[in-house]
Amino acid sequence: MESVLSKCENQITIFTDYLEEFPDTDELVWILGKQHLLKTEKSKLLSDISARLWFTYRRKFSPIGGTGPSSDAGWGCMLRCGQMMLAQALICRHLGRDWNWEKQKEQPKEYQRILQCFLDRKDCCYSIHQMAQMGVGEGKSIGEWFGPNTVAQVLKKLALFDEWNSLAVYVSMDNTVVIEDIKKMCCVLPLSVDTADESISDSLTASNHSKGTSAFSLAWKPLLLIVPLRLGINQINPVYVDAFKVSCFFPKPIASCPSHRHVSTEIREQQSTSDELIFLDPHTTQTFVDTEENGMVDDQTFHCQQPPQRMNILNLDPSVALGFFCKEEKDFDNWCSLVQKEILKENLRMFELVQKHPSHWPPFVPPAKPEVTTTGAEFIDSTEQLEDFDLEEDFEILSV
Repeated sequence: MESVLSKCENQITIFTDYLEEFPDTDELVWILGKQHLLKTEKSKLLSDISARLWFTYRRKFSPIGGTGPSSDAGWGCMLRCGQMMLAQALICRHLGRDWNWEKQKEQPKEYQRILQCFLDRKDCCYSIHQMAQMGVGEGKSIGEWFGPNTVAQVLKKLALFDEWNSLAVYVSMDNTVVIEDIKKMCCVLPLSVDTADESISDSLTASNHSKGTSAFSLAWKPLLLIVPLRLGINQINPVYVDAFKVSCFFPKPIASCPSHRHVSTEIREQQSTSDELIFLDPHTTQTFVDTEENGMVDDQTFHCQQPPQRMNILNLDPSVALGFFCKEEKDFDNWCSLVQKEILKENLRMFELVQKHPSHWPPFVPPAKPEVTTTGAEFIDSTEQLEDFDLEEDFEILSV
């Protein structure tokens, strides 16, 4: 384990050149789909960045699996980036994109509940413990570094056990997003119908098909759409830069999780004429934080209050995962329209968007929670309970 940690730590690049003050220009800066005028709204920009939940390496938490590591330093950076991506989706889900965080100010109860989902304890649904142990089902040993797609697959499976947030996580395969599959996964029966007698549900469904129109309105399950990509071999191919920048302008971007030794990006900034990014770096080791006696969490270390770092897009690792949040069906439809208009016009596309499920693929079956002996976040206490999950390959298809 020590050799693995040493190897990973030696790969981390410190981008000290990007700590300088923002330039004094009239450029627009985009933070997760929200724009700020750099010259006159710098304080709002910095506030927007510090409001994002920031997850880093931690130490002194309870050993993973009872006998495993008590720190994720050196190997947990991608897991932390996945946590940041999902946390931003949950913030948008419950509090909205315009919600802001202020130091030592009382926050909505939903905020505290979201934060508690990510504490480093085995009974928290998106903890480092749950993610590491779920990674065993993806062929990753506890303490082994994850790639962006592996993190996405883990989040997809853990979300099945999270009834409070009720989030659908779709991970594209072979650089292809399938509209039909997403609609099938996210358009669900309303709670009042879903909990009713099965015969009623069946009859409503049959009536709906026979009439050819909706006999009742389907509800939309909020969607976290993750697109794992490979945008080059050893570095990002410059032909993808414009499409990458355009995706930052979309109304509902969540994050970009670059892979490997480069600093992992969570907050994305793109000026109209610049190729720079703003990022949150998980490569900082902090001490484990738990709930206090009053049930609250001291959240000071979960928000980056230092000057944000910057880097050039071409310095990113080419293995990345883009994330987008669609709270309502109209958000997803709008996303599809923007992709068609702004990304698919390129000759060399970052990814594909298709209407129908490809005929040569296996049939799409919406993911469902497997039968286990416990429920909620406590379902994984050992790797033996991972047998209900299928092992999936790490799809990172090279498109150049």
